[in-house]
Amino acid sequence: MKDTQNPTPEEARDTILDSIADGVFTIDLNYNITFFNRAAEQITGVSKTEALTKKCSDVFRANICKKGCSLQQTLQSGESIVNRRVTILDNSGQKIPISISTSTLRNQTNKIIGGVETFRNLSELELLRKKIKNKYSFEDIISKNHEIHKIIDILPDLAKSNSTVLIEGPSGSGKELFAKAIHNLSGRKGKYIALNCTALPDTLLESELFGYVQGAFTDAKKNKPGRFALAEGGTLFLDEIGDISTVLQTKLLRVLQEKEYDPLGSECSVKANVRIIAATNRPLSELVANGDFRDDLYYRLNVIRLYLPPLSKRREDIPLLIDHFIQMFNVQKGKDIEDVSEDALDLLMRYNYPGNVRELENFIEYAFVLCRNSVIQPRHLPSELTKNLPDQPLATQEPQHPLHQAEEMALRKALRKFNNSKKLTAEYLGINKSTLWRKMKKFGMLQ
Repeated sequence: MKDTQNPTPEEARDTILDSIADGVFTIDLNYNITFFNRAAEQITGVSKTEALTKKCSDVFRANICKKGCSLQQTLQSGESIVNRRVTILDNSGQKIPISISTSTLRNQTNKIIGGVETFRNLSELELLRKKIKNKYSFEDIISKNHEIHKIIDILPDLAKSNSTVLIEGPSGSGKELFAKAIHNLSGRKGKYIALNCTALPDTLLESELFGYVQGAFTDAKKNKPGRFALAEGGTLFLDEIGDISTVLQTKLLRVLQEKEYDPLGSECSVKANVRIIAATNRPLSELVANGDFRDDLYYRLNVIRLYLPPLSKRREDIPLLIDHFIQMFNVQKGKDIEDVSEDALDLLMRYNYPGNVRELENFIEYAFVLCRNSVIQPRHLPSELTKNLPDQPLATQEPQHPLHQAEEMALRKALRKFNNSKKLTAEYLGINKSTLWRKMKKFGMLQ
């Protein structure tokens, strides 16, 4: 009689593999299927009983089965393939995009006796990604960070007012995205005009802001409207406001107080119906305390203050932003990159991002230049990502065997589900506690 209380290691493994969401199957050297888990049945629409009588090419009918089979390449070279995107036909003939990983199966003498493939339904993953993006997107702002969402929640009400807004946060944190969102939600009929206050010397900055009339100086051949005139009825975004001189601070204060300004060389003042949104990467209160910024201008600007945390303080946004930039650069550069590998994501998650979101965008653009496949690997990323990292190993230094990876994933998921209760986890997986303990020890889960 079969001992159901003490299953063999193979039976315990098969039970665990039947509980995971990824499809798993194994083949012998003749490409006959020897194992087919429940997720494989669900994804393909082929029952385990039917699959075990067929070759893998007859079950999957993938676009690589006749030429470029990954399992064949793995069996011939002995090398694993990780996260390759292919298309299969399910039992009803419908095309399904999947991501596959392959490895060899070996006996106790290390002889290759077959192969194993794990696969994930990308159509479901794409649907999930769309749901996540819709949930965590607002205008062009992408975030799941609590502090960012507190700001997003008040943006519609904030936008409808005409109050001046001061946005503080490090360079590259997305301050202009929030300024544009405020303008778009405001209903103001005029344009959104932006000016970086550090990009021009003081004399040119004044003419850019207020414009000039013909004859104001030697090269003033005709009247030129400034940014205030261009933004009439709309919004003027002044980036890095903390860097303007005290002379310009005085003139800007007059615009905020009197709602008018003087173009260079003009004898007449011009009324201004312009909403000001200012941004700075340095706290203006500190500049005021140091005597570098007028306190009266500061209080005029600081009617509504928003603070954007650096990317290093909202790491939960990194995967969302990576996915966004991949989609953006696919359109811009005509590529078809799907994702980043786990090792590449590990590097990107651990970096401190002194340049914030803009720096992450640069990293992904750099990877697009070097990546010729569908998945960005660590070798495609800039070398500065590996500098000054904490002294801890990457999550996966070498590709893990797909079968072991799937088994480990199922164990971790079950333990989380039952709050690390060994008894409940073992019962859920259909194995005894001693088997569970051996599996946990195998994957380094014991404290």
